[in-house]
Amino acid sequence: METKDVLRDFIRNGRNKYIELEKLLTSHKALAPENGGEGEIDKCLALESFLRSNGITELERFDAPDSRAKDGIRPNLVATIKGESDDYTVWVMAHLDVVPTGDISLWDTDPWTVVEKEGRLYGRGVEDNQQGLVSAFAAAWAFVSNGIKPAHTVKLLFVADEEVGSRYGIKYILENHKLFRPQDLILIPDGGDPEGKTIEVAEKNILWLEFTTIGKQCHGSRPDQGHNACLAASDLMMRIHALGKVFNKTDPLFEPACSTFEPTMRKANVDGVNIIPGSDVACADCRILPCYSLDEVMKEVDVIKAAVEKQYGVSISCKALQHAQSKATPADSPVVKKLAAALKEAHGIEAKVIGIGGGTVGAELRNHGYDCVVWSTMDETAHMPNEYCVIDNLIKDAETLAVLMA
Repeated sequence: METKDVLRDFIRNGRNKYIELEKLLTSHKALAPENGGEGEIDKCLALESFLRSNGITELERFDAPDSRAKDGIRPNLVATIKGESDDYTVWVMAHLDVVPTGDISLWDTDPWTVVEKEGRLYGRGVEDNQQGLVSAFAAAWAFVSNGIKPAHTVKLLFVADEEVGSRYGIKYILENHKLFRPQDLILIPDGGDPEGKTIEVAEKNILWLEFTTIGKQCHGSRPDQGHNACLAASDLMMRIHALGKVFNKTDPLFEPACSTFEPTMRKANVDGVNIIPGSDVACADCRILPCYSLDEVMKEVDVIKAAVEKQYGVSISCKALQHAQSKATPADSPVVKKLAAALKEAHGIEAKVIGIGGGTVGAELRNHGYDCVVWSTMDETAHMPNEYCVIDNLIKDAETLAVLMA
């Protein structure tokens, strides 16, 4: 039997082991301090013990200090499986932390106890991002258990803090440790589609803006005695929305293919219908194609602010709640080509390269000069009540990873 067939048969027969690991991981509430939790240390220690007991013993930690978390640290764990060659490393990166349950009444089961039903595992974190974590383990475990060396060294990276900004996760690693090399292949199984055919190589730039407009409050019957902050802010937000006509290029890699400038959250201003507001706070979520820089967008925002201030006699301050400029992984890069080839060999899938409007840890890696892709086979139930993982998807992805590693 060929090596790849041995690996794939082993992976397909490991279903109970994957369920065991999902149950173990879910039982440890790896919530960030911002979400009322103690961090990821208990989950990380449980994972370390599990990996060692299953033959994956070369483990190294890169802990970020965080006084708010249990033991004062946020753990980042690397598991290494030595390959025949070390000219490049195949990285598979997943995150340890999860989001809170949300409204518990919307769950049909206990979110922290995995329930198996009709080929699915239900529980918080089972898909986001434990499916990717477990599929990475499954592929690596197949090599270790069968005494087979991967063609190139494989490293599994399990990071902290992905759900609330990655300050103690991938950002900490990139700023304090040199783990990656430009030639390495980096896969992030934390987003995808039910067929597993989309390979994400680019993200739109993200710009979240909060505008505070200060005018003069007055009676609703005497607008001439005040400066209506609500009116000025409404005009402001419509002008921000119209920036889509200024930054009007399109890119079929993305859906939608254009940059978007969407007014979103509006904070309460006054508590009476007959009061003209003297202050108003409004926000916009802008997702901008990578061909534009955020600096040039902000220049246009400043022009709009000045025009509205002059027209309505108000003052406007602007705060960037998020400012993320993102580079792209070239569609013909080695990581894209090799993953596409593995998908074709493992499952006959013709891969499709895409960009997304959301943000992932891939942006951090790309901005530091490392090509990476985000890929998985999933129904995208992350952050929802009754989050679930399709077990067959987990196994399917492990097979793809094994083919890539072999």
